[in-house]
Amino acid sequence: MQYKDKMRTVRYWLILFAFIFVSTFAFAQGLPINIWEGTDCKTNVKLTPYLAEGTDNTAVIVCPGGSYFWLDKKTEGKGVAEWLQSNGISAFVLEYRVGGVPAFITHYRLFSRGNRFPDMLQDVQRSIQIVRENARNYGINANEVGVMGFSAGGHLAIMSGIFFDSDVLSSVGIEPHVSLKPDYIVPIYPVVSMTDWSTHKRSRRGLLGEGSSISNEMKDSLSLEKHVRLDMPPTFLMNCVDDPIVKYQNSELLDSAMNACGAPHKYIQYKTGGHGFGANPKKTTSEAIAWKNEFLKWLKGILK
Repeated sequence: MQYKDKMRTVRYWLILFAFIFVSTFAFAQGLPINIWEGTDCKTNVKLTPYLAEGTDNTAVIVCPGGSYFWLDKKTEGKGVAEWLQSNGISAFVLEYRVGGVPAFITHYRLFSRGNRFPDMLQDVQRSIQIVRENARNYGINANEVGVMGFSAGGHLAIMSGIFFDSDVLSSVGIEPHVSLKPDYIVPIYPVVSMTDWSTHKRSRRGLLGEGSSISNEMKDSLSLEKHVRLDMPPTFLMNCVDDPIVKYQNSELLDSAMNACGAPHKYIQYKTGGHGFGANPKKTTSEAIAWKNEFLKWLKGILK
């Protein structure tokens, strides 16, 4: 038994060192890595770095939107990351697990699990772990790691700031030795509720699955306005009243709940701007694109 235990320990450290070596090389080259490489989670989830120049930079894990069925990798992924990078913030675009187009079209998850909660929460927590543990190699400050998300990705960003002490990584054999609590979260025109009349039902289905999987208990547990907490990370929240996809009341529910419990946050609501624009001024109004400068000012203020 002692020999087996020693071999198991050796295998663990070999896998860990191999992962650190490969991921450090990949990030240095700006290449995506598979965050689950060498673990018990047999899937491929990409994390792509956009590292800012210098050292000790703030870092943001970027979660594109897409109703938990697909991902807007261009506008809310690459476009946002390049804007952050140009402002001295290192970005890491996370292609977290989603239901996928086949699940949206065929409802096959009635018969097969597919991707669903808590997969995406595992992905964002694993990403926080990797970025923190490799902070020195990436030239970032391990105590300035945030999560920014858009639409359904905004729901995921909020989850990362509420369920940071939930044990979702042990099921794939991972016991992190760093905090999984983001230092700040940035939900942009987010999905929030799974029970209110304003619920974005496509995102709820993408997140939870089909049929009996969408139980009242699960809807309640992932209606984030019901689970805000005083020790949440500082939060920058933004949306637009004329949003044609996710009803603006989602953000109002979150803002009200955070006000009620005293959770630190800044909420900006614009009258015009729509949905799905990320950091691209061509896809929104001059009013709403101001969120970028407001965010940069806010971030500078909380990181003093």
